[in-house]
Amino acid sequence: MQVVKLSVIVPFYNVQQYAPDTLKSLRANARDDFEFVFVDDCSKDETPDILERAAKELQGAGGVGRVVHVRHEVNGGLATARNTGIDAATGEYLTFLDGDDWLAPGYYARLVAAIEELGCDFVRTDHVQCTARARSIHRVPHGLRDVVMKPRDAILPADRSTSVDYPYAWAGVYHRRLVDKGLLHFTDGLRTAEDRPWIWRLHREAESFAAVSLLGVFYRRGVASSLTQIGDVRQLDFIRAFDQVIRETAQDPEAEKLLPKAVRTYCAIISHHLGSIERFEPSVARKLKAMSAAALKRMPQHVLDDALDSMDIERATRLRRLRRRSVSAGEVAA
Repeated sequence: MQVVKLSVIVPFYNVQQYAPDTLKSLRANARDDFEFVFVDDCSKDETPDILERAAKELQGAGGVGRVVHVRHEVNGGLATARNTGIDAATGEYLTFLDGDDWLAPGYYARLVAAIEELGCDFVRTDHVQCTARARSIHRVPHGLRDVVMKPRDAILPADRSTSVDYPYAWAGVYHRRLVDKGLLHFTDGLRTAEDRPWIWRLHREAESFAAVSLLGVFYRRGVASSLTQIGDVRQLDFIRAFDQVIRETAQDPEAEKLLPKAVRTYCAIISHHLGSIERFEPSVARKLKAMSAAALKRMPQHVLDDALDSMDIERATRLRRLRRRSVSAGEVAA
């Protein structure tokens, strides 16, 4: 039996418009030692039929070693769908793709070659962002390329964009030993920002990584069904996600060094959401303010003071005003 070199985990949810392009690009990346793991997260449109046909065609035509097709009976969100895929995967290496994105032909072969040559726990890659017809290249915010180093050494500095600010799970490839160590799974049930605790844990606890200048993932922005476009209560899961980042980083032996970065990033995300609060439903906007005020009170206050002092006046003023707000238990109840 062929040993599986790479498992590609692809969650799908109500993406009938985009799934055919995603699947076509996977066909152009098939290899007899690769497997594709499709996780349908209880789609209500034609996505399940599209996946069922594609799985049969891919397996029947050869070229790909194995196709696994799993369907959730209840929608669990992206984090849970990815975890289902991880549990079903058998490859030496694992990677992710979202059901509305696509790949350049032969990209995965180059990705596997890169991590095999470097011999590290995980590799991070650049990507192409696609908004309507516009295309822009987004780079891993890590200057050293093709150099293996400790991931925790790429977390800082606190006041600049670093590798933990580039959380996209599909922008990279991961050795199976990360699964065995419990580092690759996501926090079940997080509906948004699920990749933030994940990327921080990888950088704190994995032993080695590298960034490579490899383009091949096309990330579709502006999809109407995407949570980044929907101003409902699921968006507020970013607070749970960053609370987890703060809580776990506070337990790290180097917490004093790393917490300023975690707190400053959390503050920047809160400010970003407050700055575009008009896109939220009114009841969600009120909850956003209350939950964000409570989150500021939970942060290590001396670290928060330093973070606010280091930010521009507009963001710092917005957050200081929110910090002074009194919050009732009812306002922050989930």
